Amino acid sequence: MSQVDGLTEAGLKTPKAAAIAGVVFSLLTLASFGLLWSAIPADPQASGAWVAANASVIQLALNLLPFAGIAFLWFIGVIRDQLGQREDRFFATVFLGSGLLFLGMLFVAAAVVGAMLAAFGDEPAAFGASPAFRFARAVSVSLVNVYMVKMAGVFMISTSTVAWSTRFAPRWLAGLGYLLAVLLLVGSSFLRWSFALFPLWVLLLSIYILRGKAGRSSEA
Repeated sequence: MSQVDGLTEAGLKTPKAAAIAGVVFSLLTLASFGLLWSAIPADPQASGAWVAANASVIQLALNLLPFAGIAFLWFIGVIRDQLGQREDRFFATVFLGSGLLFLGMLFVAAAVVGAMLAAFGDEPAAFGASPAFRFARAVSVSLVNVYMVKMAGVFMISTSTVAWSTRFAPRWLAGLGYLLAVLLLVGSSFLRWSFALFPLWVLLLSIYILRGKAGRSSEA
């Protein structure tokens, strides 16, 4: 192989910084949803007083989510880089599709909550008691607790299946992914904080990948 070919091949490798994408996604997502859970009451029928009282906290959480989404896209790229030529088309389709659907619904739910803040700021008394407010609240709750969380569970199952078969991650981590995914699929409607299991699992997987990249760099 010529020197030019070697440089080209090296230049196309995934940057080491991409390995921390999952860590960034996990921390930002946990911080954002922690703020949202503390500011938004669990009862969907609660009055709109919480919007005025916690508007700054909710706005901060919404500003963090786009950066978490960008990091998640990088994390998907890191996983595909780990698979390389071993990537199976079936599981790759499910893995990529569920990841993009999860990200899309995350952004849509954040946009709905942001629209609620903007509308409430224009007419606080009228919008807080309006059917539009209750509708927007129901849409955001349904998106997050039903559909988005389910896609996160599917993403974990497909990623764990690929990790189990290709060994790019330890099997105990894949088994943990199966267990947590079942909790998300079944218990998300009952446990409000269950979604936190997803970024925590991504954090564990990212740390393992990051350590693997650091080890290969040391050997080189």
